[in-house]
Amino acid sequence: MANRTDPSAKNIHGTNPQNLVEKILRSKIYQNTFWKEQCFGLTAETLVDKAMELDHVGGTHGGNRKPTPFICLVMKMLQIQPDKEIVVEFIKNEDYKYVRVLGAFYLRLTGTDIDVYRYLEPLYNDYRKIRRKNGDGQFTLTHVDEVIDELLTKDYSCDIALPRIKKRLTIEAIGTLEPRKSALEDDFEEEEEKDEDEQLMETDGGHEKDYYREQSPARERGRDRKRDSHRHRDRDIDREYERDYDRDRGRGRDRDRERDRDRYRDRDYGRDRERDRRDRDRGGRRRSYSRSRSRSRERDRKDRDYDEERRRRRARDSSASPRRGAEDEKPPKKKKEKEKKDDGFDHPDPEIAAANRLRASIGLGPLRT
Repeated sequence: MANRTDPSAKNIHGTNPQNLVEKILRSKIYQNTFWKEQCFGLTAETLVDKAMELDHVGGTHGGNRKPTPFICLVMKMLQIQPDKEIVVEFIKNEDYKYVRVLGAFYLRLTGTDIDVYRYLEPLYNDYRKIRRKNGDGQFTLTHVDEVIDELLTKDYSCDIALPRIKKRLTIEAIGTLEPRKSALEDDFEEEEEKDEDEQLMETDGGHEKDYYREQSPARERGRDRKRDSHRHRDRDIDREYERDYDRDRGRGRDRDRERDRDRYRDRDYGRDRERDRRDRDRGGRRRSYSRSRSRSRERDRKDRDYDEERRRRRARDSSASPRRGAEDEKPPKKKKEKEKKDDGFDHPDPEIAAANRLRASIGLGPLRT
């Protein structure tokens, strides 16, 4: 009773789905311990959990041709016949590579020619490594795209005879399937564009070299002078930038103020000396410099007061800046935390989180553990 096909299952290729597996292999699967203990009473919901536990693919192995868990699950899928949406989700799943291969193998056995090419050819871009168990019981390393190529081009896979499908060229000639576009075509187009750009740059560079080669020595000297003039101009710009930078920092401003103050003081002193010399020539008496000295002292005092006040202001600003920043800072507003739906996607165990995503894609509830 446990080995009978689901009564609601439909015939595939005109026969019972379990008849796609040869009778000898089918009998060995029915007698296998994994089939009796793990596959008994499996449904479409519990089959997902068993598929995620797979760690290798293969058919039968050993002297008595013991079936692998992979082929047992394929047999169980033929028995319960899950919906096509579930099989497509198996193939589109990117977290579990063995689940993807299981869905691809089942679709190759039960799907139409168009569905096989449509859903299996995109898996040529999956280069992940998987383990395969050979007939002698030894494990070998293969890739997902190699398994897909075997399903599309070979007659046997995992000790099961694959149903015949039409050639792709025949289906394209009928018009039911579009020509296959490789994922490498975009890379080839980019490489061709790069080669064309490099050829254009090489040709343009050659014309430029010929043009400069035909120039006269006078023009070359003029070009050198022009280049040197730009170099001197850049150096002058750098000097102006440094002078402005020093002035902004305060050092250049203080030096300019002291130089102007000395120049004004020398000018006033010289003007007074010139006036006294004219007075002596006219027979007058010598003037006193007390007035000019008092003016210069008053000016020096004002400059000192200004510098002192400037230093005090800087010290006050530097000491008050952290407090001002602390006052200006406003406490961050607390965002209202939205209630998260308990979908199991944020589970601390990454395997359980990936399993919950797969279960949600096919409409199943999350795992509680």
